[in-house]
Amino acid sequence: MRTLYVSDLDGTLLQSNARTSPYTNNTVNALIEKGMLFSYATARSYLTARKVTAGLRTDIPLVVYNGAALVDGRDGTPMLKNFFGPEIGEALGELFANDIYPIVYSYLEGREVFSFIPARCTPGMETFLASRKGDPRTHPVEDAAGLCKGEIFYLTCIDGQEKLEPFYEKYKDSYHCVLQTELYTGEHWLEIMPLAASKSRAIEQLKKQLGCERLVVFGDGRNDMDMFQAADECYAVENAVPELKAMATAVIGANDSDGVARWLEEHYPR
Repeated sequence: MRTLYVSDLDGTLLQSNARTSPYTNNTVNALIEKGMLFSYATARSYLTARKVTAGLRTDIPLVVYNGAALVDGRDGTPMLKNFFGPEIGEALGELFANDIYPIVYSYLEGREVFSFIPARCTPGMETFLASRKGDPRTHPVEDAAGLCKGEIFYLTCIDGQEKLEPFYEKYKDSYHCVLQTELYTGEHWLEIMPLAASKSRAIEQLKKQLGCERLVVFGDGRNDMDMFQAADECYAVENAVPELKAMATAVIGANDSDGVARWLEEHYPR
């Protein structure tokens, strides 16, 4: 029976320094060499995910942007796009009217970009953008009209919880929304994706593509709940949020203890 193994990155496969450890890389790579089908599902882009997992083999497609896209693990070429339609323009208009100007991810003239208005950036957005200095996707625009261009697939709003929570409640049934505190900075993020975009949906598409019958997943946060629900077995790392631990098949070692790699090393069939 073919089994697909999928791990979240931040707080799960990555240690607190936002990198995979040499032990995790070596262990997972050795198991892939033996035939393990291993991928990851992350809110990150392909570009930033590859940087923080340097040294890890990615032979099969990867789930990025919380399921908005399934990309080739070797070069990041989109294989499946779960993107917005024209209706996202209305939601963007409502956000603008309430002084929320998100970072907008899109394909513009065939190139992946993230657009933002420098004059409208919150401190949290500035922190995020500073961490992406030199990123070739960086695309500052002058006004709200500039944020609405291209094939849009992901919105990131970084602001106060009191401003973001009402829009989470407003859009949670129309779009796939995640409202959470960012792991490394403590900033409040509202991520808005097409309803068709979720880790679980993209993983199911990957599972079908690979002809797998079973799914085993690993995670730490609330945005991993949907893939836990879709899995045959689901494992929460020790540092996971209580809600995810309550859903888990079992709780394994923490991210800083290479919990996922150690579980795989012990349980992957010899």
